[in-house]
Amino acid sequence: MHGGIEVICGTHSPEDLELAPDGKHLLVSQFVNNRGVAGPGAGLSLFDPVAKTFTKLTATAEPLKDWGDAACPGPIGEALAPHGTSLRKRANGVVQLFVVNHGGRESIEMFEVKGTGTKTNLVWHGCVVSPQAYNDVAALPDGGFIATHPTALQTPGMNLFDGAPSGYLSRWSSDKGEAELPGTRRGYPNGVIVSADGHYAYMNAWTVREVHKYDLRENKEVAVLKLDFMPDNLTWANRGRMLAAGIKSPRGLCPPVTGTPCIQTSEVVEIDPMTMTARPVFDSTNYA
Repeated sequence: MHGGIEVICGTHSPEDLELAPDGKHLLVSQFVNNRGVAGPGAGLSLFDPVAKTFTKLTATAEPLKDWGDAACPGPIGEALAPHGTSLRKRANGVVQLFVVNHGGRESIEMFEVKGTGTKTNLVWHGCVVSPQAYNDVAALPDGGFIATHPTALQTPGMNLFDGAPSGYLSRWSSDKGEAELPGTRRGYPNGVIVSADGHYAYMNAWTVREVHKYDLRENKEVAVLKLDFMPDNLTWANRGRMLAAGIKSPRGLCPPVTGTPCIQTSEVVEIDPMTMTARPVFDSTNYA
């Protein structure tokens, strides 16, 4: 325990979480990325909240033509360096996990989730490769996805923290491929989620401290919420609300002395997607 917060060890740089199909475990992406190479501990794991244990998930490969791009070069294997994730049940009932990958290629990797609990395993079926780095992905009802490209517009010498547009939101479908969504160029597009009916996408603009609501049928932005921190991840919560979590500054309170701990302050708010208003849920400075 630290200041009323329980710290759970046993994982490596946990970046994103998805509730497993059994509703009792969490799928965790361990983002250990060493300049495009998966570092020690990288990969996907299963977290048991009761036992407080992490188990590495293994994946077999079975390429399928209707999962991802036909030009996918093949299974990612142990090269996987996962980042953002998204889970959705396909029309035939199969559970599909979309995973942003930085290991060896910039891609969205697609896995089928089989089994439950300790018998959970993954089967790789396909991918979509991009020349631009992804950050997060949100599955669509039609089998496609929405994704953020945070640095696609970055130029040499550009300061990502000055708030200038550095990337955008894109949409991929099997028949049209991937394309930038108009009007989504923002300061470091980060976490993204999609409404259950696929009507709206919600995207964090990290460096400008905003959450944007985008109409995917009309292809236009319809609302924006200003926050007092830098929102990173978005997730759906109870009662159709969203949770946005992030940090209060790009450097936090990190001291310049090598080897000393980095104390980073964080915050979480609950957002009503209809009114685009937020209420505080958690502030780490209250637990120092």
